[in-house]
Amino acid sequence: MEPSSLAGAGRGAGDEPPEEFRAALEALAGVRVRPEMLLEHIPAPQRLAPYAHAVGVLVTEPDGDEDVEIATGRFIVLHDPAGHEAWAGTTRCVGYLSAATDEHMVDDAMFSEVAWSWLTDALSESGATHHAVGGTVTRTASTRFGDLAGPEHSVDVEIRASWTAEDSRLDRHLDAWLEVLGNAAGLPPPGVRLLGPSGTAGDGTL
Repeated sequence: MEPSSLAGAGRGAGDEPPEEFRAALEALAGVRVRPEMLLEHIPAPQRLAPYAHAVGVLVTEPDGDEDVEIATGRFIVLHDPAGHEAWAGTTRCVGYLSAATDEHMVDDAMFSEVAWSWLTDALSESGATHHAVGGTVTRTASTRFGDLAGPEHSVDVEIRASWTAEDSRLDRHLDAWLEVLGNAAGLPPPGVRLLGPSGTAGDGTL
C-alpha cells in the first residue's frame, strides 16, 4: 500500500492525526517483507487510545500446488498525544502471533525463554528504541481424534507482547516483530530464499 494512503489510516478523535502519528505510519509504509509473508490493514481497536493503526500478517509455505498457512500475526500501534502513564510515553506497540511449531518444543523447558529472547534481541538489533516491554509466551499441544482433519499431533506457540516506542521510526519496530514471527514459523534466516519457478525470489512492500 502506498505511503500516502497510510497517512490517514489511523482512527482518531481529531480531523487530522498528529504529526508524530502520521510520521509513524509513513515509516510503516516503507517496510519490505519477505515473500512468505503477506501484510494487510485490519480494523484497529477503537477504545485503547485516541489514535490506532493495525496490520495483519499471514505466513505461508508451499505445499504441492498451493500455499498453506503456517502462522498469523498482528501489529498494532496505539498513540496518545497527551501521554499514557502506564506506557511511560505516547506510542505503544502491541504484537500478537500464533504459529505451528515442532511438537518436541512443548517439552523444552527453555523454549519460552528462547522465544521471548527473539523479541528482545530483534528490537535491539533493529535499532528500535523502546522501554517498558512485557508479554507472554504460551505453548499449546493438541491431539486430534476420530474424523477431525489435520495432523494427529500439533503444537502451537502464541506470543503476546507490548512495548513503548521512543521515536516515530516504527518501521524498525515492525521489522523486529516480523523477525519474531519468522522465527516462530520456522522460516530460514533473512537472505536464505527458496527459489521459485523462475529461479528468483520476490519480496513485497506494505
